[in-house]
Amino acid sequence: MNYKITADSTCDLSPELLEQYGLGLTPLYVQLGEKTYRDGEDIFPDDIYEHVANGGELAATAAVNLADYVRLFSDLSRKYDFVIHICISSDFSCCYQNASLAAAEYPNVYVVDSRNLSTGHGLVVLEAERCAREGMEPQEIVSYLQVLTEQVDASFILSRLEYMKKGGRCSSVAVLGANLLRLRPAIEVTDGKMHVCKKYRGTFEACVKAYIADRLQGKEDLNLRRVFITHSGVSEEIIETAKEAVRQYQNFEEICVTRAGCTVSSHCGPGTIGVLFLHER
Repeated sequence: MNYKITADSTCDLSPELLEQYGLGLTPLYVQLGEKTYRDGEDIFPDDIYEHVANGGELAATAAVNLADYVRLFSDLSRKYDFVIHICISSDFSCCYQNASLAAAEYPNVYVVDSRNLSTGHGLVVLEAERCAREGMEPQEIVSYLQVLTEQVDASFILSRLEYMKKGGRCSSVAVLGANLLRLRPAIEVTDGKMHVCKKYRGTFEACVKAYIADRLQGKEDLNLRRVFITHSGVSEEIIETAKEAVRQYQNFEEICVTRAGCTVSSHCGPGTIGVLFLHER
């Protein structure tokens, strides 16, 4: 069958992966100062960092609106036998609600809540494409993805908390204490929501190594097809440290390094990195 898999821009898949698998992307909106932009089209994370560094306020993100989804689904539903669109977790955004309303008019368009963000969301997108390529029926794919979302392991470790402070997610006292003690919090996505799962102490390089060991060492229920190392802007040395740590603990067939888009970056700021992968059932 002729199909199309699409996703919100929050999936943080690289342009190379989007092209390789023929995936479509729908940008969220980013408000910076007095202007509104489309994530990954006319604004990028470094633009946000520069704006904040020059004294500007943090960027605000907004969901893909109903009209955008209607235009997308109206066009694609005529071209393909079926369309599956995967959204950022409904706990983080109303994208899923808007997409579901738009898809109600098109019987060959299906919408899935990834229950995740960034490449945790991206892992669900790539599994949808694989299933479609292998000939699964669309409703069967949707049912499979709804179970798969519970198998996504998504987390990040932050090197700094300034953006969290600016966004009101932690106090100035907490930031000062974390800086003095060199504490680096790790954030995990569970059941569609984010929470701090552990705090590491020391240099960022040492904390990245310890964090990856905690996520991967001795785990026997992992899907070893692919792992993402996704970051919001870190040095090449930190990326290499992360890759070496991943290889030390698990033998993934593919290690994909991607840069987080504006949605993740506008909330956590630069200096964040995570490993994201799937568990087997």
